[in-house]
Amino acid sequence: MQTSPALPRRARYLRDVVAGSDPGLTRLRSAASAALAMATGLAALLLVSDIRGADPTARMVAMLLGAIVAMMGSMALVGSAPREQVRIAAGFPVAMGLGMVVGVAVAGHTPVMLTGFAAVMFIAVYVRRFGVPYFFYGFMLWMGYFFASFLHATWSALPWQVLDTVIATVWVLFLSLTVMRASPRRTLVHVRQSFGARGRRIAATVAALLDPDRDVGRARLLRRLTSLQTQLAEAALIIEAWSAQKGALPPGWTPQALRRRILDAQLALDGIALAGADLVPAPDDVRRAAAAVTGELSMAHYDSAESLVGELEVLAARASASSGSGAAYAGPARRLASSVRSYVAIVRRTGDDQPPVDMGEFIPAVALAMGDLPGSVAVASSVEVRGGPWNVLSRLDFTTRQAVQVAVAGGLAILLGRELSETRYYWAVIAAFIAFTGTGSRAETFIKSGNRVLGTLVGLVFGIELAHLTSGHLAWCLVVIVAAMFFGFYLVRINYAYMIFFVTIMVSQLYSVLNEFSDKLLFLRLEETVIGAFCGIVVGLLVAPLSTRETAKVAQHDLLEALAVLLRAVAGCAADPSGASDGFVRDVDNRLRRLTLVAAPLTRPLVVGNSPAMVRHRLTLYAGATQAAHSLAAGMRFSMRGTDVDRACIGLAALLDGLAQNPPMLGSPTAGADPDLLRSLRAWDVPSGRHSAGATRSLDRLHEILCELFLPTARG
Repeated sequence: MQTSPALPRRARYLRDVVAGSDPGLTRLRSAASAALAMATGLAALLLVSDIRGADPTARMVAMLLGAIVAMMGSMALVGSAPREQVRIAAGFPVAMGLGMVVGVAVAGHTPVMLTGFAAVMFIAVYVRRFGVPYFFYGFMLWMGYFFASFLHATWSALPWQVLDTVIATVWVLFLSLTVMRASPRRTLVHVRQSFGARGRRIAATVAALLDPDRDVGRARLLRRLTSLQTQLAEAALIIEAWSAQKGALPPGWTPQALRRRILDAQLALDGIALAGADLVPAPDDVRRAAAAVTGELSMAHYDSAESLVGELEVLAARASASSGSGAAYAGPARRLASSVRSYVAIVRRTGDDQPPVDMGEFIPAVALAMGDLPGSVAVASSVEVRGGPWNVLSRLDFTTRQAVQVAVAGGLAILLGRELSETRYYWAVIAAFIAFTGTGSRAETFIKSGNRVLGTLVGLVFGIELAHLTSGHLAWCLVVIVAAMFFGFYLVRINYAYMIFFVTIMVSQLYSVLNEFSDKLLFLRLEETVIGAFCGIVVGLLVAPLSTRETAKVAQHDLLEALAVLLRAVAGCAADPSGASDGFVRDVDNRLRRLTLVAAPLTRPLVVGNSPAMVRHRLTLYAGATQAAHSLAAGMRFSMRGTDVDRACIGLAALLDGLAQNPPMLGSPTAGADPDLLRSLRAWDVPSGRHSAGATRSLDRLHEILCELFLPTARG
């Protein structure tokens, strides 16, 4: 049977890349919502200003207020129930109004106004402890103060500005309840489609890896395969989180059943990836047959894939019966065939597969944050800062400590920024404030500040050229502004520098519309941004800094403990048809995701005494340990095994508990665990048994990975 032609295969792969890059279309939806809210918010406040006959300055302030409230509201109201959206939106005018009142009160009193700026920055960050809505309330409080104090607002203008904020709030709430409303069920469908696309990319990568005609690039393909498996687990976690949302599942479905199905599909794809990697040195005929199977799977040609599986199994049987070198690859070939059959059966399954035992309330391994998975701050907030008894800041909780950092960085940015410009120094203050938004460790603060400078620098070049092209054409200016905001929000999760690049273009267009544009002004913005970024970096490094390596160490501890809990859960039930261990499996996935997030800065040459290559290698090993634990949990559901496997799981779990207490730094070869514990790890023996071959293989793989992680001399 002929495999699919190259052109359709490439087209299908590109479609899967696009579909898999944005699970649930959350990036596309947030970008479209922000652009729509901002554009219509500008228009609504412009219309209201014209109706009341506002002067040009008041009209400009109203438009900016409308744009900011609409943009922030489009993010704050995502993923909430209608009643919750109304409750959250009700706080927008209150937060913005309080900031305006304080700003008007101190306007004209420069020393007080500057001191108040730092104080408001502290409060804006401090209130984040009360939940996600307060993240936006704090930002709006700060923006209200900024508008009132820097634009020299008066008490007579204040009621109109508060009214503009109320109108913008009502408008963005209306949009969120209507055209921008996200359907949990539709979103869950999109996430599952993304999961399938990522699965097909794994199959396509295995096919390329096993292609006998390919002589180069196998190391790159193996790295891509590991990365795709991590992305697949991320999509599974997003499905987990959305399945807990009210109305997300079709009638008759249960989140436990969906969790089981997705986990089974993920395990089958992990099996395909692992067997594919094992078959790289196999004879050409075996590799060609395996590549044909996975190639058809990547095209979603399931009938063809099943037909070709039979040919692969015949080759595996022939290799197993021979005494040549190919006999060693009979096992991986059979596992690949079995995994493909399992995946095809799961894909063809229809309806709900209710677990036979009532599992009670469904508790997802991870909860959504603004429609997406939580970031690295969720890990960093639980890490203690090192410091002596004299260091009061080291004893503060994460939010208070970061509020102090923001206030200090903001004050420093005011002092240095005013030396450059007494009217435009707020750009430096904004850069310092943003440096501590969404960051946990000092390396993340450094990277975000650097990305802000980079985005501003490159955006300045394009912004100047575009501003000259659109000068005098209001319609085109507005088109560029809306497009810039769309692409900025769409790409911000990929790299913050993209967001700032498009924000700089947007700012250039705004100054053009307001007849204030000049090349000199944009270069001044760049200089002030550099000052603010410098202040953020200095404060992040010196004022109660949170070590990136310590944060990663805590994430390692959490992952190792989660693996130990899973092993005990597996040993605690002779058979697990009801999926009792599925939740523990998902928790392990989430812990691995958290480790990958906080360790990302360590994969770059930023930290002294850290090896980025070693960090990447060890993250790959942790991913392998997670996949081995997956296989163990799945294989033990219905297995008839003896107590030797249970004892082995419990024994390895005890070793994991010990290793979790002091894991080594990711980028350092030094072993951190107790020598006696390391000797026990080396001496640990994997059980063997006819009825537990799958469990034995998974335990053996997990043990080998742990040895490579904690015993560098044990490699190979």
